Order: sequence, then C-alpha cells, then structure tokens
Amino acid sequence: MREQVEKVLDKIRPSIAMDGGNVDLVDVKDGVVQVRLTGACHGCPMSEMTLKMGIERMIMQELPDIKEVQAV
Repeated sequence: MREQVEKVLDKIRPSIAMDGGNVDLVDVKDGVVQVRLTGACHGCPMSEMTLKMGIERMIMQELPDIKEVQAV
C-alpha cells in the first residue's frame, strides 16, 4: 500500500512544488495515511485545505481502501 500511496503523491508533488512546498509520506497504517508538509507548505495557513481538498481527495479517489490522510 505504501508504494501505491507514493505513486499518487508523485502525481501531486509537482503542483505543490510550484508553490515552494513538498509532501513526504510518513506512514500508512490501518487505512490512514500520515504525511508531512514541508517547504513553503509548513506553517502555511492554506496547508489544511491543501491536505484535505487536494492530497486526501486524490489519494482516496485512487485508493478506496484509504480512510483518511493526516498531517503529522
């Protein structure tokens, strides 16, 4: 599952990088993906929207077994 999540994140990373940020996969356990937002995303007021409306939506769309994406 970890490899599948990384493949989805690889599709998302160029968009995040355009704004100076990045997303790192920390863990995948029991249908929950944990990521760390870095670069310009770290501490950005829009990071929660990026996480839920962008990253989580795309991961759950491509991998229906995933229940949630959390920032750590």
